[in-house]
Amino acid sequence: MRKIILILSVFMAGTIYAQTNTEELSATIIALEKAALEKWNQGDPSGYLDLSADDVTYFDPSLEQRMDGLENLRSYYEPAKGNISVDRYEMVNPNVTAVNEMAVLTFNLFSYIGNDVSKWNCTEVYRLECDGQWKIVHTHWSNIQPDTK
Repeated sequence: MRKIILILSVFMAGTIYAQTNTEELSATIIALEKAALEKWNQGDPSGYLDLSADDVTYFDPSLEQRMDGLENLRSYYEPAKGNISVDRYEMVNPNVTAVNEMAVLTFNLFSYIGNDVSKWNCTEVYRLECDGQWKIVHTHWSNIQPDTK
């Protein structure tokens, strides 16, 4: 009986630790994304560029195909510098799913500029690098389809 109680205690402690780690990881990933969004909303793409790995891949609705590599992303973002000004944003329903050294963040983004709102779906794949930093290795943006009802 003691053996069973000991095994259950160790299992429960491991489960609580894993849940805490998952919650901490989710908070970390979401904080990284929000910090990049804050900069982006002020016309500064450096937050996302600093977060992106050299081998990042990228999709958004204005591209006909996947973009590969940080240098290509840097060139793509160059025209955005100083030309974006978002009044406020909402990161809606963020969710982080993680395994080993990978984490996937999905969320909806509502960006408000005056009375207009831009609605997006976003998926970010993060990888834990050798130096202990989380980097984006894949980004996918798509427009949220309008309600047709």
